[in-house]
Amino acid sequence: MPEHRIFATPFAKLYPMYVQKAARKNRTREEVDQLICWLTGYDAAGLQRQIEQQKSVEAFFVEAPALNPHSSLITGLVCGVRVETVEHPLMRKIRYLDKLVDELAKGKPMEKILRRPPS
Repeated sequence: MPEHRIFATPFAKLYPMYVQKAARKNRTREEVDQLICWLTGYDAAGLQRQIEQQKSVEAFFVEAPALNPHSSLITGLVCGVRVETVEHPLMRKIRYLDKLVDELAKGKPMEKILRRPPS
């Protein structure tokens, strides 16, 4: 079975879409960056480097410092697909990120999106 074309898409093409989706609901680029960094372990400079280098989505996730150990707590539907049942590991990570951005755009508090107790 051929790999999904999203894997070869530059992450830099998806990133502005995530930011736009959040911005339509009065959320910020910084919040999107926070979600991405929480999920992948990148710091702000590392995230910016990945975007500038036009890394593919696959390379973006493969080179990620560490997937957050709480990422398995991300559940629910995104594009009609239950994220916790996605079998392909890379596609599951992509769906995790999609779900986080969806929750941000729906106005959920950051503490809940990041699966941590309120401070």
